[in-house]
Amino acid sequence: MSDESENKQSTVKEHSDKLAKLGMELSKIQFSYKVEEKASKEYWQKRIQSFEEYSKKALEYYNQIFSLIKIIDKEESERFLLQISRFRQLTSSLIEVMKKIEENPSIISSKDRQQSQWSRELKNNITEESNKCLHHERDMNSYFRDFYEKELKNILE
Repeated sequence: MSDESENKQSTVKEHSDKLAKLGMELSKIQFSYKVEEKASKEYWQKRIQSFEEYSKKALEYYNQIFSLIKIIDKEESERFLLQISRFRQLTSSLIEVMKKIEENPSIISSKDRQQSQWSRELKNNITEESNKCLHHERDMNSYFRDFYEKELKNILE
């Protein structure tokens, strides 16, 4: 094996180890995108805080994936960087909707009989934004699994 390919393998292994560590940290946060009809301000404050912590760690994780892909294929890494950017936009939108609910948490309750058009829209928005984030993350993870199988698996073995 040439020095260049050994160096590349070593760098890939190093980035892969960092990625595994971040993945473990991310799994410990255990954020769920499932929308619950909890009408307390405290719940929504904790949910926002939990999601901000989760999204920060997820961005670290996806940036590490970007670095790993960049070692192998610069063009693919740029595509993945666009996905990271989109994830950042989606998480910002979700936090924005959560903050609106936090201001008036009773709107999330299905027992609220006097729901205005605004509160129904907000309720739909939280579900929609959560689903967008969830599906985008699934797509990103699927993309990386495919890349790993095609490009990284044999380098790491």
